This record gives sequence, structure tokens and C-alpha cells, in this order.
Amino acid sequence: MMLPNGHPPVPPRRVGVLLVNLGTPDAPDTGAVRRYLGEFLSDRRVVELPALLWQPILRGIILRTRPAKSAHAYSQVWTEDGSPLAAITKRQAVALQAAWPQVMVDWAMRYGNPSIPAKLKAMKDAGCERILIAPLYPQYCGATTATVVDKAFETLAAMRWQPALRTLPPYHDDPRYIAALAESVRMQLAALDFEPDAVLASFHGMPQRTLDLGDPYHCHCRKTARLLGEALGRDLIVTFQSRFGRAKWLEPATDTVLGELPDKGMRKVAIVAPGFSADCLETLEELAIRGREDFIAAGGTHFAYLSCLNDSAAGIAMLRSIVASELAGWADLT
Repeated sequence: MMLPNGHPPVPPRRVGVLLVNLGTPDAPDTGAVRRYLGEFLSDRRVVELPALLWQPILRGIILRTRPAKSAHAYSQVWTEDGSPLAAITKRQAVALQAAWPQVMVDWAMRYGNPSIPAKLKAMKDAGCERILIAPLYPQYCGATTATVVDKAFETLAAMRWQPALRTLPPYHDDPRYIAALAESVRMQLAALDFEPDAVLASFHGMPQRTLDLGDPYHCHCRKTARLLGEALGRDLIVTFQSRFGRAKWLEPATDTVLGELPDKGMRKVAIVAPGFSADCLETLEELAIRGREDFIAAGGTHFAYLSCLNDSAAGIAMLRSIVASELAGWADLT
């Protein structure tokens, strides 16, 4: 129905929540991975090098060699519903939507599809005048949380009628997050047929210069691991994975530590990835597959990867609670 002035009617006012995670290619093939990596690695917050220096390297070398290898890795973890990260993030959004019919809940990827601009436009068109952007990164980093917020406000800059935005703060030390993690880890450790000699907490790596420049990510990771270890009543070995390029990265490296543990008498290992809100390529392929292979090849005998919170009951309860806190004054979720 059109109004007398020829314009469509303004939809009723609504509140929206947009869950956002890192991103994924549209398919586990070389072309899709090349498009995804081209967008991801062109973000100036991800690779903090001058474009005139970086883009020839990216276009002339990396995007010619890396996509085929990454596509093979994605093919090992791809599901009927697409990439694990997209499938799980969608399920998380569906679970929150089911709990809150009075709020519009949707999901997006920072890189790839569905995009932040497309989802924000759809939410505004549906009447959402207040939207909470929820980057699903427990630990803050300029290359993750900040770039989500950048993209959201970049999108608003092109809108005449902008919705009001809030952003979900990092929740690395939130008691609700730590409690959910501890519950998940306890349950998974109890289900193992062996007692680990060591439990690793592996976080995604970042270049050392991010710490030197004042990014809080390293400190957030360390605090998460300390609090989780206290909740579990055991020490965790903190490591950092996914090194890329020749620059110095945060240490110790996960693959290096896995290769050294058997020689130190620790041949039974469990590994958890507290920096990921959903299982993805970096957890399912890099840790659960390649990490296991590296550890066994180094002399390990038992290896277990402990899954992320994903859309588990504990994980969804935690998300509901922290997101509801940020919606205070906007929506009655009681």
C-alpha cells in the first residue's frame, strides 16, 4: 500500500540485534576463497602496511598461491549448510530470535556474505530504528572488533535516515562468559577416555606490533585464560595460532608448543580455543586436524580438540544474557 504522496508507509518502530563474525568464502573453491581473501587482506586494520607496498604483494603473490591451499582446507570442514562459521552464527541468531520475538535478530559476516551493509539496510527497511551491533569476539582487537564497528558506521555514512547504533563491548572477562566456557570445558574433559597431561588455550595470533602499539588483545587473551584456569582449578598453557608472513607474532606459537610437549613428558593433550565464539576453519582444520597430526608426529599419544561454545545451551544462555544487558532501555526482554 502506498501513501497519498506516493511513498511506502513507514514500518512500525523496532529494535534490532545484528550478530557479526569474521567471514567466510561462499564456497570451498579457489575462486570463492580468492574473492574472500582479497577483501579480508585488503582491510587496513588487518594488514597495517601502506597500500602501495602491500597491494602488489597481495595481488601478485598471495592471491595467486594461497587460495588453492585454503580452499582445500575449507573443503575438509565444509558442511551441508555451508561453512561452519556461517552455519553456527546463523543458528545463534535463530536461537536468540526464538527467545525474543519482540526484537529483530539477524547475522552478518565482516568479510563475505551476508554483508554488514546488506543486513543493516534490511533491518532499517524493516523498521529497526535502534540496532545493537554485536561483534562475536570476546577479546577486543583492532583487526576484529574495531573493523566491524568501522564497517557499520561506514554504512551509516551513506544513509539519509540512520538508525541509532550501540555496539557490544568485548566480554573477555565477563563472569557469564567465563562460567559458560568453564562449564563447556568441564563437560568435554569429563567425556574423554584419557586424562590430559596439559590443556592448551589457543587464541588467534596477531603481529607483535599490535601489542607494541597499544592494542589490548594480548592482555584480554591472557586474562581470559587466567580466569578460565581459575574456574577449572588447573593451569592452562596459553598459545597463539595462525601465524602469517615473516613479521614477529605473539608467542608462544600453538604449533611450536604442540611439537615440544611430548619431549617434556606431556603426551596427552586437550586444546580449547576461547577466542572463537563459533567453530571455524581455524579451529576445525588448523587445530583439530593439523594440530592433532603435528602432536602425534612429535610423539604424542592422545589429543582432543574441545569445541567452542557455538549454539550450545550454555553458549546461547550466555549470549542472551550479555546481549540483553546491552539492550537495556531499548527493549523489555523479561
